[in-house]
Amino acid sequence: MTVVLLLLFLLLLVGASALGLTADTRDSADWKPTDDGRRWRSRTC
Repeated sequence: MTVVLLLLFLLLLVGASALGLTADTRDSADWKPTDDGRRWRSRTC
């Protein structure tokens, strides 16, 4: 039963990702700011 619940949870995540309902909010070690999960383009020049 636990395996079935885990598979259902993973299928739910895959479905949400396929529909574009998820966003990657992780920042790297330099903590660049994000806008709705998308990184800002920093220009040094």
